[in-house]
Amino acid sequence: MTRRPMSPPPMTGPRFNEFIQSPKVRVIDENGENLGVMYTREAIEQAASVGLDLVEISPNADPPVAKFLDIGRFKYEAQKKANEQRKKQKTQEIKEIKLRPNIDDHDYQTKMKKVVEFLGEGDKVKITMRFRGREMAHGQLGMAVLERVADETAELAKIEARPRMEGRQMLMVLAPK
Repeated sequence: MTRRPMSPPPMTGPRFNEFIQSPKVRVIDENGENLGVMYTREAIEQAASVGLDLVEISPNADPPVAKFLDIGRFKYEAQKKANEQRKKQKTQEIKEIKLRPNIDDHDYQTKMKKVVEFLGEGDKVKITMRFRGREMAHGQLGMAVLERVADETAELAKIEARPRMEGRQMLMVLAPK
């Protein structure tokens, strides 16, 4: 069995030092001063004399822009920034509340508290009105309950999907304003 030589792992992040493919780069030193356009080899040597790496900041420019940086620190700070962004973003979920057409008043109030809580957290709420047996003949009762929900949550939410029948259930989706 013959073995193929393994290729190096794919590089992530910006190119630096020997990995910069352009023959010339626009160089910015560690203090942010523009040193002008120079050969990549020369720029790498200058960066090494200061004890830093030459990191390609803007590879699509002509010529590419490179800066004197510590590559390890640069990657660490970029990763930290990405983690902060991930922490701050909120994924919007769809929560479901199931109702019946002849729901009692106290049960209705309990369900409404949950709807308000979900909307306050920034989630969408799908309200499902389930019909059984002879209740199918009285769709207007279910519609009245869903309209009552829409009226009570008018200042918190907008109706994303108006009430519609799907088989034995009526659906409505509310999204936070």
